[in-house]
Amino acid sequence: MFPDLQTERLRHVTRRRFLRDCPGGIGGLWLAAQGISGAAGKLKISHDPSVPLAPLLPSFAPKAKRIIYLHMDGAPSQLELFDYKPVLAKYNGKECPQEYLEGQRFAFIQGVPKMLGPQFEFKQHGQCGAWVSDRLPELAKHVDKLCFIRTMQTDQFNHGPAQLLLHTGNQNLGYPAMGSWLTWGLGTENQNLPGFMVLISGGRFPRAGASLWGSGFLPSVYQGVQCRSAGDPILNTTNPAGINREVRRAALDTLAKLNAKSHQDFGDPETVTRIAQYEMAYRMQVSVPEVMSIEDEPAHIHEMYGTEPGKDSFANNCLLARRLAESGVRFIQLFDWGWDSHGSNASEALNDGFVKKCHDIDRPIAALLTDLEQRGMLEDTLVVWGGEFGRTPMQENRGGGDGNRYTGRDHNPNAFTIWMAGAGVKPGFTYGETDDMGYHVASDPVHLRDFHATLLHLFGFEHQRLAFPFQGLDQKLTGVKPAKIIPGFLA
Repeated sequence: MFPDLQTERLRHVTRRRFLRDCPGGIGGLWLAAQGISGAAGKLKISHDPSVPLAPLLPSFAPKAKRIIYLHMDGAPSQLELFDYKPVLAKYNGKECPQEYLEGQRFAFIQGVPKMLGPQFEFKQHGQCGAWVSDRLPELAKHVDKLCFIRTMQTDQFNHGPAQLLLHTGNQNLGYPAMGSWLTWGLGTENQNLPGFMVLISGGRFPRAGASLWGSGFLPSVYQGVQCRSAGDPILNTTNPAGINREVRRAALDTLAKLNAKSHQDFGDPETVTRIAQYEMAYRMQVSVPEVMSIEDEPAHIHEMYGTEPGKDSFANNCLLARRLAESGVRFIQLFDWGWDSHGSNASEALNDGFVKKCHDIDRPIAALLTDLEQRGMLEDTLVVWGGEFGRTPMQENRGGGDGNRYTGRDHNPNAFTIWMAGAGVKPGFTYGETDDMGYHVASDPVHLRDFHATLLHLFGFEHQRLAFPFQGLDQKLTGVKPAKIIPGFLA
């Protein structure tokens, strides 16, 4: 045991850490003496290992207390939903200009593809006049609550790495998800539920799998817990046959004594955390079925969301998200698979599968916004919707052919749209503009690092200071490249 602990200690004594702790540490003392506390180094996040999810105060007063993140797995086309491009319609069917092809990376486009105009009708809605296509008629009624960011940019053009970059700040495996960072920094309000919970619909996992809600190098207690809208809400919360709650309690009491003896002998704080996790699991056997049961919701709520209790659906997950938010869960993540509209088959076609996906999400998301607002929760709940990148303004011509049987678009990391609503963002506002083809950013770009920095700001953190030591570096959600808060879409 002791050689292992010594090896672990030496693993952290790197050259980078030595240089930081000597001249860098002295510099930090000087900055602190000058009153520049924000520049004096990373935050000291200190958890009681016996209550690792206890609420903590952020650096400054937050706008948001919780977040519901709606991720459309596969990257929905912004050109068919929110980014209206009438000029693109005039170029429909014409060969793509060379300047849109030279130096660009594509997942499937080959040769010279044809331009593809918007496939659905657009209208302006609300007092803000936001453009929304006829695929989302219910959501269009809520545009005065929404803040559209049309100029999101990413470094990745394949699904798995792009999803990792969006949700963890790094395209590689092994880094904490946004929800893990926030629950590590803030804890959670309900000690009978995990602080980070995940709901999945569409019949498949996201491409990058459970890494999108993993805790990476943060303690495992901060990872996301996957829930199910059908069957047992969380696997293994139900006692096996022949084991009742009294027997489970007695077993946990004995296990706690053994762990306490281990902690007394070796002093490993993870042992105390393990005791706390066992106790939470025991409490979850009661709390999870209560919060995850939507059958007791009134009939008008089921009608509003379009829910069907007992089935696996995005609508059910939206209602569960509201219930989890109401119960004090910090980060609620929804993944909905099926938005990869290449046009290679019917389910991936803008004129087929895409239409069905829009129908599946339109009513539930509108209901979620209405429900949060009428309960007074939208003021401090941040709702985010989007995919991992956008789609191209040209028709995908997989194999270099002139056209496909079905209509589709390739991946576009240069510009895509997300929208946000609720705590701390400007309602009824559109930030940034793309070019006439919707392919590149024309003004006010927002890189994912800037998006992450702004999100942390809404929760009361300076992104440079929310850091955790790993592999000789103070790791951050925003990484090591420049990142900035975007005040332009903050209320």
